[in-house]
Amino acid sequence: MQVTRRQFFKLTAGGMAGSTIAALGFTPGQALADVRAYKLQRATETRNNCPYCSVGCGVLMYSLGDGAKNAIPSIYHIEGDPDHPVSRGSLCPKGAGLVDFIHSANRLKYPEYRAPGSDKWQRISWHDALTRIAGLMKADRDANFIEKNTDGVTVNRWLTTGFLAASASSNETGILTQKVTRSLGILALDAQARVCHAPTVSALATTFGRGGMTNTWVDIRNADFILVMGGNAAEAHPVGFKWAIEAKRTRGARLVVVDPRFNRTAAVADLYVPIRAGSDIAFLGGVINWLIANDKIQWEYVKSYTNASLIVGDGYSFDDGLFSGFDAGHGKYDRSGWQYALDENGQARRDPSLQDPRCVWNLMKAHYSRYTPEVVSNITGTPKDAFLQVCAMLGATSARDKVGTILYALGWTQHTTGTQNIRTMAMIQLLLGNIGMPGGGVNALRGHSNIQGLSDLGLLSTSLPGYLVLPTDKQTDYATYISQSTPKPVQAGQLNYWGNTPKFFVSLMKWFWGDNATAANNWGFDWLPKWDKSYDVLQAMELMHQGKMNGYICQGFNPIAAFPDKNKTVASLSKLKFLVTIDPLATETAAFWQNHGEQNDVDTASIRTEVFRLPSTCFAEEDGAIVNSSRWLQWHWKGANPPGEARPDQEIMAELFVALRELYRKDGGKAPEPILNLAWPYRDPLNPTPEELAKEMNGRALADIPDPKNPGQFLAKKGEQIPGFAALQDDGSTMCACWIFAGSWTQAGNQMARRDNADTGLGNTPGWAWAWPANRRILYNRASCDPAGKPWDPARQLIKWNGEKWVGADVPDFKIDEAPDTAMSPFIMNNEGVGRLFAVDKMADGPFPEHYEPMESPIGTNPLHPKVVSSPAVRLFADDRARMGVHTDFPYVGTTYRLTEHFLFWTKNSRLNAIMQPEQFVEIGEALAKEKGISQGDTVKLSSKRGFIKAKAVVTRRIKALQVNGQTVHQIGIPLHWGFEGATQKGFITNTLAPFVGDVNTQTPEYKSFLVNLEKA
Repeated sequence: MQVTRRQFFKLTAGGMAGSTIAALGFTPGQALADVRAYKLQRATETRNNCPYCSVGCGVLMYSLGDGAKNAIPSIYHIEGDPDHPVSRGSLCPKGAGLVDFIHSANRLKYPEYRAPGSDKWQRISWHDALTRIAGLMKADRDANFIEKNTDGVTVNRWLTTGFLAASASSNETGILTQKVTRSLGILALDAQARVCHAPTVSALATTFGRGGMTNTWVDIRNADFILVMGGNAAEAHPVGFKWAIEAKRTRGARLVVVDPRFNRTAAVADLYVPIRAGSDIAFLGGVINWLIANDKIQWEYVKSYTNASLIVGDGYSFDDGLFSGFDAGHGKYDRSGWQYALDENGQARRDPSLQDPRCVWNLMKAHYSRYTPEVVSNITGTPKDAFLQVCAMLGATSARDKVGTILYALGWTQHTTGTQNIRTMAMIQLLLGNIGMPGGGVNALRGHSNIQGLSDLGLLSTSLPGYLVLPTDKQTDYATYISQSTPKPVQAGQLNYWGNTPKFFVSLMKWFWGDNATAANNWGFDWLPKWDKSYDVLQAMELMHQGKMNGYICQGFNPIAAFPDKNKTVASLSKLKFLVTIDPLATETAAFWQNHGEQNDVDTASIRTEVFRLPSTCFAEEDGAIVNSSRWLQWHWKGANPPGEARPDQEIMAELFVALRELYRKDGGKAPEPILNLAWPYRDPLNPTPEELAKEMNGRALADIPDPKNPGQFLAKKGEQIPGFAALQDDGSTMCACWIFAGSWTQAGNQMARRDNADTGLGNTPGWAWAWPANRRILYNRASCDPAGKPWDPARQLIKWNGEKWVGADVPDFKIDEAPDTAMSPFIMNNEGVGRLFAVDKMADGPFPEHYEPMESPIGTNPLHPKVVSSPAVRLFADDRARMGVHTDFPYVGTTYRLTEHFLFWTKNSRLNAIMQPEQFVEIGEALAKEKGISQGDTVKLSSKRGFIKAKAVVTRRIKALQVNGQTVHQIGIPLHWGFEGATQKGFITNTLAPFVGDVNTQTPEYKSFLVNLEKA
């Protein structure tokens, strides 16, 4: 069909939304050329990054206005950046709709206020809004601040106001949020990572030493085998997933998908294998058993680079579902017995022959011997022959010249055993020798554009920037904290890089409190809040529900849609004195007090919560850096001003803090010292610039820093940006807000803004942006070489030892001049120097992963140990225990997922995305639909013990009934994108159904496996 340009824009609802349609390729014959010609006239081109998923695709924004007076820029077209090494000009349907996101009818323009009991918003000024919020915060802090606990320990904590940090805001906003909240003593601080990828950090850091994605998006192309399990990369990360397709096309890589649904990734896979949601550890434990039984082990790697040969002390045991040290009264393990046996020098004993029955290898072998193919099939519902095919393909990568990679996402994290799901796969990759290898790794596909960055910046309850841990109230002084936080090497000759913790911590304290942090006051240690337990989002909501929390600030976060048990969350928010939302868009959380019928049936007049709705900028309206899943810090540039009176997050945070500080300066109050002593060296105190904040994250020298290797020379002179974290000191002579970001903005300038996409080998582009740590692109890359320093696979040579130092296409993840014939091993962030198959005392639920049923089990038992069905170490509040369903009342398994056309709860505000996926639906297998008399397109009611949703039924062959432990188990797929705000048709919040319980180690909610009932509405 041929249409004119004018007709084309009419067909696409007019306006510039048509250019987003063109970006998708839906263009008439002449339209693309017309858009190109129109686009370039008087246009300003600005580089930015897509704000949605963690691929971090490059975008080019085109705005009218050339900087002349009275010419206000307005973005009217966005397309993919062809120079970007990952996306190479591609955008998915979400990125293609970015113009509609920027110009959404639901963009907020002015501060608004909802009075207690009111049914309407009223517009107020920024000054009034921030002054009133500051007054409410001060009153609550003064009334409830805890300076000392019952033991007399200075704890400086404020528990009655909480803060949620934005997942798409820049690092610069994140670090300012860290500074402000910790100075106030807030412990109920969390970011999106708590409800998505917190188990990734816990699992990968425990196993390898760092919690980040091990490799890169482009590096997926170097794999011979790709397993996608616990994720749906083609759907959730479509542009990044093209590198899996590239591996298939250029290397003949085999792609396998293990998932409850035959999803879009499975549609292009060589093999699809069904599995029951929540049974991943049974599957992966069976893989470990098969690899051992069939001798598919990279033996030299395992003996040299893992703790297989280390001997475990007699305090550890496992029996009938319980590890040693379980305290049934408190539902917790005493982990002190899960340690290595040490010699007289405090070093871990080792048996290189692997014959000692207490060595890690034999304990692991015994633990997983129970996971036979028959047991796996019985628990998971996976056909035995399909399971064995996966084992064989994985096992083939144990060869030196074969490498396999793993892609996963929230399908693994959002379980009560989420951390251990990932741990099991990390162990498999160690056994196969796939860690540190190009084309290998355990690749966590993070969901949000900058949730990696906010994790890096420590915006979680018990964290500090750079994965330092906030002190507990048991660490009563600086010396105790440093001693307990700095690991001691347990193998001779290891680098043990966390041994530098004092340097990282003192430099952080100098950032917090500047000249006020001195050796005499232990660098301001007492001013930090000290925690007694995790005040994660589930704990915060429980306190709120009990009436023990008064204020909550949601920065770019929509908790009634993002948290489990939506009805409990709404009831909790209704008990607050005040709620503040900071967001570019109208959210359900800001409007939780509005009655929307079945979708949100509340009594508005009875809700006394004061609500402030503050409009912030979106990605296109700010400078700054975000960190993609590959740990790349990519700087982006502002293309236009925000609508109305919307402001950048850091300006909002700064003005709020300054208002609070002035109240304390003028009127006094409870524990003012951390606030009044906070360093605030910004040119405009009410609006710190992104450049100022980015430079603080890199760090600078506060005195001349001598070079210990070259007398008379200096690593940095006073006032200079430090070149990297190796220059940090523990004597107060350096300041650094986030040690792992050191090197991102040096004396040479902003390294994050670099745009050299030259390939140095194997798809490595070290000149594009900057990656933590030290611009290293593949973590643990010393392990890509054998103990003699030669690459395991010469065709995949990333680095090598040249006789004097380690050189190659990537920055060596090792001491650069350490010869391979020394005792130093590749995993330098672990105090053993090796990857951990046995996790000593790091995991709350056991040093080996074990299969436990979801908290709501469809079979009501655990075939491995019926006396211990679900994880015994789960934290479950009493009122939530009563809201747990059983399989006799709720017989079907519900599992949530996302669509490629939508991003969580944002894109329902974008017209283009709303057109593509306008209405809420659920996926039901044909057998279940027939059993319930449901036809395609019927409206169905899905209910759990906590509430219900209604949606259209999509009857599909993509979800098959499974035979599990002699029972038929039906699973229902539930997309999560709808709500009662947005441009889509009004829908129900999916998390109405989900249980209020989290992963044992991180409290990430169990969204991926819970019980529901189904009926025709």
